[in-house]
Amino acid sequence: MTVNLEVAEGVGTLRLDRPPMNALDVATQDRLKELAEEAGRRDDVRAVVIYGGEKVFAAGADIKEMQAMDHTAMILRARALQESFTAVARIPKPVVAAVTGYALGGGCELALCADYRIAGDNAKLGQPEILLGLIPGAGGTQRLARLIGPSKAKDLIFTGRMVKADEARELGLVDRVVAPDQVYAEAHAWAAKLAQGPAIALRAAKESIDTGLETDIETGLAVERGWFAGLFATEDRERGMRSFVDEGPGKAKFL
Repeated sequence: MTVNLEVAEGVGTLRLDRPPMNALDVATQDRLKELAEEAGRRDDVRAVVIYGGEKVFAAGADIKEMQAMDHTAMILRARALQESFTAVARIPKPVVAAVTGYALGGGCELALCADYRIAGDNAKLGQPEILLGLIPGAGGTQRLARLIGPSKAKDLIFTGRMVKADEARELGLVDRVVAPDQVYAEAHAWAAKLAQGPAIALRAAKESIDTGLETDIETGLAVERGWFAGLFATEDRERGMRSFVDEGPGKAKFL
């Protein structure tokens, strides 16, 4: 399989495994969607790491496969391509991308689907589709602009240039930069900590933020309001408030 889901201690790792560069061909895209949806459903998965291995995250689409597609074929495929990445973005749990080496084109777009990004200092990210006479087609024009702002996103997309880890952090494209051999451990630690948290409240926070970014503030506030009130019906809210009153802040156990 070109993508695997490995689960341990509440953390599900979506591992890309298509050496040497983890090119995201059609089969990999479809498998990614399948496993992202599975991770979203499984109760034993409370947070997710997306990882491509120690050497490369994902160098982009399978260009040879794409070259063989004509206009009609891509009309039929484009929606499925986007849906595979959207399935990752809509995992209703915290998701962190652990980025080593290249994260280009579809690889960068996959990292954009995470809630948080930890990169090795050897990472190189970018949207080089313009150099092929194309634009990003798996969400890059939308998610990148929302993450780092339209002018910075246009610079990367218009030029197709790669950015190293430090510049990616300055742009807000990644959140932390660590040594390459520490990327997965740091990402797993981030996910494992959140896996101990209140699952429904984390889902509520993620959905409220993401929905608000996609709509007007009044709609976003309505979503937040609904979730905020709804959480008062959960056992986690009772446990969290009781622990706060009895023991002080930050000591509640949610599992």
